[in-house]
Amino acid sequence: MKSTKVLGAALLMSTMLAVGSVQAKSLVYCSEGSPENFTPAMNTTGTSLDAARPVYNKLVQFTPGSTTVEPALAESYEVSDGGKTITFKLRKGIKVHSGVNGFTPTRDLNAEDVIFSFERQWKPEHPYAKVSGGAYDYFNDMGMPDLLEAVTQGADDMTVVMKLSKPNAPILANLAMDFATIQSAEYAKFLMDKGTPEQFDQIPVGTGSFQFVDYQKDAVIRFKAFDGWAGKPKVDDLIYAITPDATARYAKLKANECQVMGYPNPADLADMAKNPDVEVLQQAGLNIGYMAMNVQKAPFDNVEVRKAIAMAIDRDAILKEVYQGAGQKAKNPIPPTMWSYDESTVDIPFDPAKAKEMLAAAGVTTLDTDIWWMPVQRPYNPNAKRMAEMVQADLAKVGINATLVSYEWGEYRKRMQAGEHQMGFLGWTGDNGDPDNFLAVLLGCDKTGKPNANNIPKWCNDKFQEDITKAAEITDQAERTALYQDAQKIVAAEVPWLNVAHSTVFEPIRKGVTGYKVSPLGAHEFQNTDVAE
Repeated sequence: MKSTKVLGAALLMSTMLAVGSVQAKSLVYCSEGSPENFTPAMNTTGTSLDAARPVYNKLVQFTPGSTTVEPALAESYEVSDGGKTITFKLRKGIKVHSGVNGFTPTRDLNAEDVIFSFERQWKPEHPYAKVSGGAYDYFNDMGMPDLLEAVTQGADDMTVVMKLSKPNAPILANLAMDFATIQSAEYAKFLMDKGTPEQFDQIPVGTGSFQFVDYQKDAVIRFKAFDGWAGKPKVDDLIYAITPDATARYAKLKANECQVMGYPNPADLADMAKNPDVEVLQQAGLNIGYMAMNVQKAPFDNVEVRKAIAMAIDRDAILKEVYQGAGQKAKNPIPPTMWSYDESTVDIPFDPAKAKEMLAAAGVTTLDTDIWWMPVQRPYNPNAKRMAEMVQADLAKVGINATLVSYEWGEYRKRMQAGEHQMGFLGWTGDNGDPDNFLAVLLGCDKTGKPNANNIPKWCNDKFQEDITKAAEITDQAERTALYQDAQKIVAAEVPWLNVAHSTVFEPIRKGVTGYKVSPLGAHEFQNTDVAE
């Protein structure tokens, strides 16, 4: 829904805030891009998930600033039947947002909403399954269609029983992820009866700490505080000022036009450190930035070619120029802060002479290819275009002519997931602190041997799949670690992508902002954030 009035209102509000004359307490977050929609189940980008988070809740959630799972909409849960049954007791009196898009709820949240939220993603015959395109990549890539046997009401409408086909060690952490967001079944029916079901994903209604007000594409998203089950937020209005350029975001932060900003330009960090009005929060990122090689396209189907390409790229130079020291060279697909990280992995050296020899031995004397670069800044890649230019120059030295390619962010992801690329940059910030969230989602394949949607190299390996599948079914962490380390060795031998870097995450905020915590999972959350008046 578009409103030309919203941007002006937001700018006026931020201006008034800057001079201290606004009565309602407002927090402006300078975000990096526009959401695809407001239904987390349909998205995999941090940009879109961040935009929806204020509106919604899940059965369980991560304690802010950590990967610890705690109750949310469910006040308690019990695991039984050897790990195959989870019974959730919902909190009583959970209010649903009222007055959004003409909708007034007639009841509190109950089991019907939970069942709706899972069955939409799971059941092809569900009335909302195909609404707005019907893509549920997270749900599918996490193996939920095969894992779930039933999601039903228990003894009463405040009890939900989830039955699994087999035990699954990361299931509770997975249910704290955004794809497991609970939406209003009553709102869905209201819109279906009106003949406008697509509005369900564009004009969101939830139980979260902030109620949706309006959205102007590429400009601003506006929310207002909602006094719900988690208590009323510290601020009255939450505004996302969409500002794709990192330097522009910092300019707004300095001018107090926003109080929190995402994804700073590494080149600006030194100035931020000296600015008395700015505080830079930081922590090691739970992430990986990589360059995928599409193994379904020759010559990238040849592991020796992939190794040679990896060997031709000077990652130390990339770390210095692109990350400006705010990261470390990666040798595994999971970060070193994550349990089961394989320290014994031998990294691929930078050796362009050897790379040229290997290419010749593989019959590749000349090669025309592409390198796709992301049009947005992400925690795992602060400047994909510059990185692509550096890789292009490195590959030219070994006889590979690479053309740079990019698209609008949503289109970019869609095309890469479809496998249109030959080589391209992407990355990942972990969603739950479990290795399964990296290895299974990013390099896993379904039971038919089809790569997951987020498997950008389009690489499948039977032994790798066997390892990660078994690891998800057992609870002993030592056993899981052994399997995940074996899986990492397989990736190192097969080189479906070049591991580039694990970056440090920086979050600049204005002095006077309190209660804001850096999420190890890359989320931006404002329920507990306050700003000095």
